[in-house]
Amino acid sequence: MGSVPAQWRSVIPHLGYDLPADRAPHRTTGAPVQVNLPMSLARQQVGQREFWDIPEPVLEAYRRYRPTPLWRAVGFERAIGAKVPIWAKYEGGNISGSHKYNTALAQAYYYKQAGVRELVTGTGAGQWGTALAAACAQFGLACTVFMVGSSLRKKPYRGVLMRMLGAEVHASPSGLTDISRQVVADQANGLSLALGEAVQYAAAREGVAFSSGSGETYSILHQSVIGLESIEQLAEQSATVDAVVGSVGAGSNFGGIALPFACAAAAGDLAMPLLVGAESASTPKLTRGTYAYDHTDATGSGPMEAMYTIGSSYAVPDSHSAGLRYHGAAKVISAMRAAKQLSATAVHQVEALEAGRLFTLHESVLPAPESGHALAAAARIATGQDAEHRCQEGVLVCVSGHGYLDLAAYDQLLQGQLQDERPSDEVLAAAMAGLTGAVNISRLQVTA
Repeated sequence: MGSVPAQWRSVIPHLGYDLPADRAPHRTTGAPVQVNLPMSLARQQVGQREFWDIPEPVLEAYRRYRPTPLWRAVGFERAIGAKVPIWAKYEGGNISGSHKYNTALAQAYYYKQAGVRELVTGTGAGQWGTALAAACAQFGLACTVFMVGSSLRKKPYRGVLMRMLGAEVHASPSGLTDISRQVVADQANGLSLALGEAVQYAAAREGVAFSSGSGETYSILHQSVIGLESIEQLAEQSATVDAVVGSVGAGSNFGGIALPFACAAAAGDLAMPLLVGAESASTPKLTRGTYAYDHTDATGSGPMEAMYTIGSSYAVPDSHSAGLRYHGAAKVISAMRAAKQLSATAVHQVEALEAGRLFTLHESVLPAPESGHALAAAARIATGQDAEHRCQEGVLVCVSGHGYLDLAAYDQLLQGQLQDERPSDEVLAAAMAGLTGAVNISRLQVTA
């Protein structure tokens, strides 16, 4: 079963280089954003410390649902014809239905300690919005959520759950912010816009702060409980894996399950496995994007970060990849990708949901569509179909959330109504055309 870690573990001291510094934005929409970040989170964002104590109130909340289950998915293995074991780590058993609750609790605690009274965020599939709403309720904060409108219309009960938890929920584009009133129709689908609305909304109000659930280094640090538990649980079962897979929106659940293995390998405690991020083929930043400085949201008013990106202006196709529909990857995930310390693969939504259907049928767990991308990638590796990613001992995959509020997507799969949208090279080139300040990882002085 394992135990709940008392500390988070950071990969930063083991990278062998410094992460590229953020840059001031080249353009803004409205006034520049003043980020109200608690000092505790700021230290976690840039600190070189490896182990960080988890505050007791956060640890107490963790103990209500952690450690989360890890098991060998024998039924799924048989269904796909796997040649090596597949181990599943399931993060869907909390109120939010996903791994997002791990960092939401930590952030709500730190913001409350800093005197903030309300947190605002943007959400794609709704898992992060639900997690933040629940965490705010736990620590006595108000919460406002801007959810990608197409996702909210497909999953209205996400909105109901967030409102039950006390949050105010707006479909994005909402018409409440300057950026939402300026957006054109084909740019209305992305998480970047919902985040941009949240940034503007928070910046205009006293005692209100914007909270980010995935791409920030501190949020990935909080997610390390996933990988730390997995290492202990695999050891308890005398199991080893040489591939670790998670889906990638900005990178929090992938970083959470994968980066503790990189830490343990650097410390000499285990052999370094393949670390494989599974992204949506409709938003392929790690596999078809460029490593450059880009905006993290559609306002263009926050700091520019070095990331693998397909451009913050990219018009994201409507799909059931939901939480994976983000134009860029987290700075630490991006730097490690550029340094060849991790890898990536792209998965279409039909393949992802089919993997989710098989997992439901043979493991009696219904994965979120985002998790289906990770399962599809794990299946490719375990069956030997992925020529780039080979393993001989086993695959660990993060099933980052449940899919009970995504049944409309599975219904479309069963009805044969799903279609895949792979952006053309021309579309991606146009979205990335305005990017400046390309990053060369060799300048970061990677050490052996």
